[in-house]
Amino acid sequence: MERRMDAVFTALADSTRRGMIDRLSKGPATIGELGRPFAISKPAVTKHVKMLEKAGLITRRKDGRIHRCKLNPKPMEQAEDWIEKHRKFWQASLDKLGRLLDGPEPE
Repeated sequence: MERRMDAVFTALADSTRRGMIDRLSKGPATIGELGRPFAISKPAVTKHVKMLEKAGLITRRKDGRIHRCKLNPKPMEQAEDWIEKHRKFWQASLDKLGRLLDGPEPE
């Protein structure tokens, strides 16, 4: 689980891959369609797709020479759960700090 989360956050750390995820959120796409909005080579597009696959964020199916990619929401849901758990901790800590900085309630 820990390695999978590392792979998910690493994959999401790149704006090109996030753009590909955004595109796939609208529906399946070919590798060519995923790379079209970016000024990068086909090998670079393939490298990004492989990283998204490794993280489990997408699945790829080959139809002859065409590779079709589809979003897999499960790893994003797991990342969201992890972020939410830590957000709650930090929010509670910041709320407590805020109360301490505000001082005692006036009587």
